Formats: sequence, C-alpha cells, structure tokens
Amino acid sequence: VQLQASGGGSAQAGSSLRLSCAADGRTLSTHAIGWCRQAPGKEREFVASISRAGGTYYADSVKGRFTISRDNTKNTVYLQMNNLKYEDTAVYYCAADRKVHSIVVLTPDYWGKGTLVTVSS
Repeated sequence: VQLQASGGGSAQAGSSLRLSCAADGRTLSTHAIGWCRQAPGKEREFVASISRAGGTYYADSVKGRFTISRDNTKNTVYLQMNNLKYEDTAVYYCAADRKVHSIVVLTPDYWGKGTLVTVSS
C-alpha cells in the first residue's frame, strides 16, 4: 500500500483547504483510510477516518468543520477543512489499515508522507 498526501499550504483562519490522499491499487476497497496530524512540539493525533463501508468518524476538535470523503474511481480520499483555526496548524498524514480502530489509536499498517498545513490568525 502506498499513500500520497497533497493539498497542504498556508491559509488564514476561517478559510478552507482540501487535502487529498491518493492510494494505489484497490486499497480503498480493502482498507479504511484516515487522517492524523502532528503539530509542532506535540504528539500525533487522530483527525478523521472513513471505513471501507463509508462510515466516518471524527475527533471532537474537528467535528462540524472537517469532512472526510472518498472517490473510489480515483482511489483518493479527501479531507475538506473548513473554518480553519490556528490550532489546526500541523503536518497532516494519511494512513491506511484494515481496521478503523488502528487508525484512531495511531497504529495503522501504513502511513503516507505528510503535508504541511499552516493557519495564520
């Protein structure tokens, strides 16, 4: 499984960004995909996940602002981030595992390289 995250950049508080996680092969049909992030000086934390069946799960800190979705035809999972806050500044990583729980507890089988999101207030 290979994962390629993209879409990071600089944004002002209150604006939006969309991250993409491109997976290879049939990964989306065999694995749950999720996003985690690591802010400077802090531990990595779970952000959002989407199961093989399409069920979604979010961290409380992003619920109502972030939306995870997927396009199976493009083998891509998206993270739409609205109403960005300064505290959303972090390197965002996509992850894959056959079980959503493994992503939530930050022990997925596969990690992609991160993409940096910087939010200015």
